[in-house]
Parts: sequence; structure tokens; C-alpha cells
Amino acid sequence: MSEDTKPLDMRYDGAPRRSQKAEKDWLDHVWSFFSSVKVGVWLIVLTLLGAAVGSILEQEDRRIPPYRIDFYQEKYGWFGEWYYKLGLSHTYTSWWFQLLVVLLGTSIVVASLDRGIPLYKALKKQRPARTVEFLRRQGVAFESDLPFAPHEAAKASAAADAAERTLRAMRYRTSREGDAVLGEKHRWSRWGPYVNHVGLIIFLLIVLVRTLPGFTMEEYVDVLEGDTARIGDTSYYLQNENFTVEYHEDDGRGLVPKSFKTEAVVYECRDRCGTTDPELVEAFRGETLVNHPLRFRGMSIYQYGYRETPQLRSVKVSLRDKATGETYGSFTLKTVNPDLAYEAGPYKLRLHNYYPEFSLDADGQPTSVSAERPNAPAYIFMITGPGLPEAGASYIYFPREVDKLRFKQDELNAAVGTGEKFVISAGGMEDVEVALYTSTLAVRKDLTVPYLLVGGAICMAGLIMCFYWQHRRIWVRVDGNRLTVGAHTNKNWFGMRRETAKLLDALGIDGASAVAARTKEEERK
Repeated sequence: MSEDTKPLDMRYDGAPRRSQKAEKDWLDHVWSFFSSVKVGVWLIVLTLLGAAVGSILEQEDRRIPPYRIDFYQEKYGWFGEWYYKLGLSHTYTSWWFQLLVVLLGTSIVVASLDRGIPLYKALKKQRPARTVEFLRRQGVAFESDLPFAPHEAAKASAAADAAERTLRAMRYRTSREGDAVLGEKHRWSRWGPYVNHVGLIIFLLIVLVRTLPGFTMEEYVDVLEGDTARIGDTSYYLQNENFTVEYHEDDGRGLVPKSFKTEAVVYECRDRCGTTDPELVEAFRGETLVNHPLRFRGMSIYQYGYRETPQLRSVKVSLRDKATGETYGSFTLKTVNPDLAYEAGPYKLRLHNYYPEFSLDADGQPTSVSAERPNAPAYIFMITGPGLPEAGASYIYFPREVDKLRFKQDELNAAVGTGEKFVISAGGMEDVEVALYTSTLAVRKDLTVPYLLVGGAICMAGLIMCFYWQHRRIWVRVDGNRLTVGAHTNKNWFGMRRETAKLLDALGIDGASAVAARTKEEERK
């Protein structure tokens, strides 16, 4: 097939592209580089390879606090050590991966503009009257005499009218210039790739935006039953009001959890946030269990795990006369933020000092190993009332029996005199409240999800436009009694030939035979 009879390249209808300029300056060379399909494919491959490398081992930010080199060394040996040292443990936030994403996005934008703008200009200025040579060099072409004499000019116009009606009946939009007719349909399907590119650009932007603070959050909160903990650096606090766990029947393999859930309360901090005494207002409450998160204001609170951590929460004690056994009154001691003053009959008790985890330092002075966990709580009271000095008398109380013996509570109280007069004690286990479990809750918030869904929907819309519709055009030219037909589509040439045959049938020509003969002739060439 010679160059003169070779079908025309109708991709952009001959419109010039900036990347194909003969004389280029440095900006044109940059433009040509990014508009290259080959460059775009390589950038896609490199980005996918980078993403794949980042998924080999856990990323360090998958846990709060993040994984460190010792984790990778212990779990994966020398491979994990080098994985961490090479920075692959934070692949998706690394400069090189972000650069690949930016370059890929730039390539998509430049390639779309380089091709989309010429295509828009070409399709906007389509003319019905095209040269006979143009029609002959279309993918589907037909040329023949009409069955009337040349002087019957009116019949030429009638043939153009018949062609226009037939095209409209096949749902083509028509335009006419004399006895030349253009039928076109589904032009918008040509924009499918560019719509798809818009969706991809949104997706890539979200990949970059996700690395900025405020758009995503993933915090893990350990909360003992009854405790309240702050969610990261936010103004929200989370209380573990109650935790329950159910087990499968024991089949000899030990207790296996069946389900576990946390009855949680979300508080919003109004003042003194981050201190030991924040001002909290209840915002929401509900249950969170495995695979059924609690959702609140864009946050999803997942039941991540639990641990058995028996811990004393409170104890109800009584003040008794050691000699007579008379009980003056009872009061409740909390192990977290205990009250400062209590009353028991005629006696008043002021909490002089509290040690959550009592111990003695090197000088034998009382101290607390932990300021938060009441592993060995100790209360030092100043008691005032009848028969006691005006300034009061001190009394130290250990709720746990093991601590009473370890630190010799009775001897200490006897040394200051109150041990001979008073006894502070609980009646039994019914007066003791113990928290058994610490619940681990994962709090996640991702403001980018709606935009990812929008980007995905736009991508899918572009793919559907590309795959299920075709841009079809049919030109009809009548010169006297000479008929020339040219047709083009960007895909599905079988359907294009079938519709061209229908048009020829309407003009009194055996369309199927004519198109088939033309196809065989082209195959021979």
C-alpha cells in the first residue's frame, strides 16, 4: 500500500502536538520528555516496584511508638537490619518515593495536555465537506455512481437528504454543507482516557497529602477498666467503662477467646487538656468489638486486643477502735486520684500523702516507683478527733496484705501511736474493686477516604467511556451522480462497517456486498 492510499492517521485529525515540534527550546525538550508514553510507562513501573519493596516487611509507622532497628534485627535478622538502614521501613514517606509520585503525576498531566488540547481543537472544528481524497483514505471508504443521470442535480440533493435521515435514524448527530453530510456519535467517548487521568491525578495527590499532618491519624490506646486515656494529641479522651471477654468451651487446648468488647465513652476536653485534671464533657458512648468499630466524627475506634492486668481500683474500708472493736464509719479509697478528705464518725481523715507504688529509697525515705500504676498503693493519713493531738496523728494504710507484711504496716503505725488505737481495714473481697483487663483500642481517622472514592469513581467512569463506546464518524459527499463515503472509528471496525452498509442500503446500494468487496480489496493490497 503506497503512502497516497494509506489510511490517514485520525488520532488527532492531523492537529500538531507541542511534543512533535521540529525546533525545540529547553522547555519543549522537558515537555517532550514528560509527554512520552515510554517515560510514563517506566515511571509507573518504578513506582510500582517501590511500592512493592515497601510492602516486603512492616513499615515502622504501623505501630505507636514506631518500630525501631532492634525489632527488624530480632525478627528478620541481617535482612531486616539492612531493610531498616536503607530506609525501606518508611518507604511511602521517603523522599524518593514521593519524588516518583510527583514525576508520575507530572507525566500524566503533561501527556494529557499534549494530546487533549489538539484533540479538542480538531473535533471542535470538524467540517462536513471534506475532499474526495480525504474520504478515500478513511478506514472504511466507498465510491460509486448513483443510479441517475448527471443532469438530475435535484436527485443529488435528495441523496444527501436520505443519507442525513438514515444517519439520524442510527442516532448520529448530523451537520451539512451543501450536498456533503457528516454524521457523528459518541464523541465524548474520546475523553475517556483523560477522565481516567483526572482520577489518577486525584489518587496521586491523595498519596502525597496523606503524609501531611492532620489528614490521617492512627493511635493505639491502652485503657484499664475504669480508666480514661487521651487519644494522641487530640482533644478527645477515651474511657474504658467496662470490658468483657467470652471464651470457647475448653477442649483441652486451654481458654480460647470467642469475642471481646469494650464499653467505651468518648469525652471532649474543654480545658486543661494534657494535664492530670482535664475538664471533660461526654461526647459519645457505645460498644466496640472485633470487626465492629465505634464511629464518631470521622474517627473509627477498633477493638485491637486486650491483656489480663489485675489491678486494684478501690477498696471500701472502715475505721475501728482496736480495743473495743467499735466501728466509727466507712469510706472508699480510690487508687487513682483519691479524695483528700474523709469522715468516720467523730474522726476526720486527711490524706497527707499517697504513693501508687510504694517503695523506700536508698535513704529509707518513702517514694513511689510509678506515678500512675497502683501496683502497691499506700495511703498516709492525718487523723484528728477525740483523744488525739490537735495537730492529728498519722496512720499508714496498705490495701494489699502482701504490702502490709512487706513494709510492716502494724509496726510503723505502732511507732507513731495510732496503731494501738485504730485499725483501718476492709470487711472482705466484696469491698474490693479490681480491674482485670487492659483493653487496647486502635483509633483511626482518615479524611482522604472520600476523595479516594471520588478518584476511583472518576477512573472507573473513564474506563467505561473507553471500553463500551466508540467515537464514530461517517462523511457522505455527493458530486453530481458520484457518491463518496468515508467512515472512521477509534475501535470496533466491525460495527463501523455494519453501519456504513446500512447507510448504503438506504441509498439504493447493496451495502453489505460493497463494504465486503472493499475490505477484500484492502486485504489484497
